[in-house]
Amino acid sequence: MRKPAKILLAVVVAAAALAAGGYVGLTRYGTDAPADGARVVLERTALPDLAGKQVNLGTWKGKVLVVNFWATWCAPCRREIPGLIGIQSKHAANGLQIVGIAVDQADKVRAYAKEMGINYPILVAGMEGASLSRELGNRTGALPFTLVLDRDGKVMKSHLGMITPEELEKLLDPLLAEAAKNG
Repeated sequence: MRKPAKILLAVVVAAAALAAGGYVGLTRYGTDAPADGARVVLERTALPDLAGKQVNLGTWKGKVLVVNFWATWCAPCRREIPGLIGIQSKHAANGLQIVGIAVDQADKVRAYAKEMGINYPILVAGMEGASLSRELGNRTGALPFTLVLDRDGKVMKSHLGMITPEELEKLLDPLLAEAAKNG
């Protein structure tokens, strides 16, 4: 291999390593969970559902709430949704409510939600959803971004990147048990 080719290869490998490290950094450190502010932000926020009706996020006060920011064009988001559907089915009777906030166009979201059989409310934020997610602790604005709130509206977990059903179940089990115990 000639010297310029070796240098180019080294630069490409270094750039790829930096990019991979940056992604890991985003996944691990890209969120700042707001202290008490999330409850206030969510209670004052209203977004249209798939039928165009304005829904206030405070509607689900008193439930264990999973707020998931996603988009139809986001591959990790698409892989994450089947797990969210399963968890909503499994735990709805125990006081869980998953709410999807789509950072996307309403027509694309409606078609995708129907195709996937999404069984939880979807609100359409358009590109304003990125600002909302930043206000809720997502410094980078990347997707997917998930918040888990206890029934009092306190943020228990802020997660940037795809969350697996196993990770989410581990977070939800104690919250749902507490909600069931307190009636």
